[in-house]
Amino acid sequence: MTLSPAQQARRDIRDGRHTGHSRGLALGYVQCNLVILPRAQAFDFMLYCQRNPRACPLLEVTDPGDPEPKRLAPGADLRTDLARYAVYRAGRREADVTDLLGLWRDDFTAFLIGSGITFDQALERAGVPTDRDRWVLRSTLPTEPAGAFRGPMVVTMRFLTPQQAIIATQVSARFPFNHGAPIHIGDPAAIGADLAAPLFGPPVDGVPPDRIAVFWACGVTPQAAAEAAGIDLMIAHAPAHSFITDLLADHFCQP
Repeated sequence: MTLSPAQQARRDIRDGRHTGHSRGLALGYVQCNLVILPRAQAFDFMLYCQRNPRACPLLEVTDPGDPEPKRLAPGADLRTDLARYAVYRAGRREADVTDLLGLWRDDFTAFLIGSGITFDQALERAGVPTDRDRWVLRSTLPTEPAGAFRGPMVVTMRFLTPQQAIIATQVSARFPFNHGAPIHIGDPAAIGADLAAPLFGPPVDGVPPDRIAVFWACGVTPQAAAEAAGIDLMIAHAPAHSFITDLLADHFCQP
C-alpha cells in the first residue's frame, strides 16, 4: 500500500528514522500540537481551550485511554507518532521522551490543537520564507483561566520584511483553526515577548533594522499554563515537534 506523505512521516517517526522537529515535514498537511491529561483535568482544559481559541484551537479530543486520533488520522498512535514529548510533573518540565509506551495510562485524554506549522506551505507559495528567523517565546499577554489552567500566552515570532508581513497576515488569516492571523506586529516589548530566553530558537538581541517582528498565538501556551498552575501531570509535544494529521491544509482553511 502506498502511504501518503503524512502517513510516511508518522511511520518514519514511529520507527526512529526521523527524530527532529516537524517543520518542513509532510508540507501541505495539517499539523497539531498535543496535550495529554488525566481524565480528572480534561473538562477544565477543554474549557480553557474554548475560552482561548486563538492559542488553543481544538481539533480533536480522544476518548479516555484511547491513543488513536480517529478523526484526524485513523490508525495513528499518539504514544509513538511524535518525535519528542515534553513531560510535566507538578508544573515542572522533566526530561523529554521519544515515546509514551511506558507512561500511557487508561485515564489519559488527548487534545489535538491546530499548529501554525500548517500554513508554512501556503506562506512559501506566497513568497514568504519559513525556514529561518522564527522563535517560540513567552509573552505577558494573559489567557482567560479555566479551573487550574491559567497564565500568559506563548507566541511564535517571525522576522519579516514589511511586504512579507502584509502577505503573511493575509495568508495566515485563512487558517483560523491553526491560530489564524497575527496577534501582534511590531515592538516585542509591547507584549512582553522574552527574546533573551526563547522556548525554541537561539536568544535574540533585537529586531534587525530591515525587518518587522510578527507574532502569532502558539499551541505551546498550555505548557505555560501547566507550569503556572503546577499541574500534577501533563504530557505535551516538545516545541516544534508536532503531530502530522491526514488533513490537507488547503482543504482545512477559508478560501
